[in-house]
Amino acid sequence: MECSGIAVFPLPVRGRIPNFVGAEAAAQKLRGLEEWKRAKVVFVNPDSPQRKVRENALADGKILIMASPRLKKGFVLIDPAEVKGKERVASTIKGAFRFGVEVRDFPKPDLVVEGSVAVDRYGHRLGKGHGYGDVEIQMLKEMFGVIPVVTTVHDVQVVEDVPFEEKDERVSIIVTPTSIIHIAR
Repeated sequence: MECSGIAVFPLPVRGRIPNFVGAEAAAQKLRGLEEWKRAKVVFVNPDSPQRKVRENALADGKILIMASPRLKKGFVLIDPAEVKGKERVASTIKGAFRFGVEVRDFPKPDLVVEGSVAVDRYGHRLGKGHGYGDVEIQMLKEMFGVIPVVTTVHDVQVVEDVPFEEKDERVSIIVTPTSIIHIAR
């Protein structure tokens, strides 16, 4: 992605969910999904390429739940009514801690949005290697049951096959700047 010029700050992308040219377009495309339109509460990872997803959630009046980086401080809940006109800054990690509330308990998310290094058309996702995305999804499933999981990625991150283990969590929908892929179960 770096060599092709589609990776953007923060660089280098090694060891992180890569931010990419088109992340905002993917976030906008996500807003068109019925699952997004129906959602009142969304859970979104804290990585850079999903910042616009978090901003859109707040702008659309959705309660935003964000995992803290590396789950060190648990979870942050941001009430959209508390950040009117400040959605952009509240959607950053620093802003989330400024405007949000650290919580242990939170309402059931209607939708989960995770970042990925790569994803295949079977819904297998590759994270940055620390397992936090899988832990977040597993925890949400244990607390609330099945919740649709979306990943927003660049088109080049959709690959033929992602190596996986049975314990790895899958995504339900892949959203890129140019397409929406629903995963058959």
